[in-house]
Order: sequence, then structure tokens, then C-alpha cells
Amino acid sequence: MTASSLEEARKIGQTLVEEGQIACCNIVPSVESIFKWQGKLNIEREGLMICKTREDLFNVVEKRVKELHSYEVPEIIAIPITQGSKSYLDWVMKETETLE
Repeated sequence: MTASSLEEARKIGQTLVEEGQIACCNIVPSVESIFKWQGKLNIEREGLMICKTREDLFNVVEKRVKELHSYEVPEIIAIPITQGSKSYLDWVMKETETLE
């Protein structure tokens, strides 16, 4: 997902980790996004967030992000992981198991 600023990305990422909805949030401080919004072309600097969680928590994370985010329509997408280190994926599961 993207955020309007580094501060907003940190706030969202920290909240989701503290609440156990995600195991980790990587923040790329500045990306340039080019998009149309309400018929107008926009070129904006945003923060990019890469959040690691379980597939079954997507709806929980999506709902919480919408509560925390400043955008009317925040970018919230899931990218499937086809392979990963077992120890890392086990850690993600462990860090998010409190929501089961």
C-alpha cells in the first residue's frame, strides 16, 4: 500500500504490528506515483508500505487500514508469496497468531 507521507506510513505500520495484524512493515520512504483521481492527473510523492501477514487476515488488515488512512481510497493489495524461507514464514505465522 502507499501512504501520503513517511509519518503516516510509520503510524499505520506500527499500529498494525502492535495489534498483531501484520508481522512486519517495510517502508520505502519515497516513491513517485502517477495516477488519475476524480478525472485529474496527479503526480505525487508517497511512502510505499510492504506489509507481511497471512492471507486469511487480509480483510482484517484492510478494515483497519481504512480506519487509519487519510486517503478516501487507499491502495490495499495482496501479492501472493509462491515461495519463502520456512523459518521466515513460520515467524510471520507466529507473530500474527493472536488474531486466530
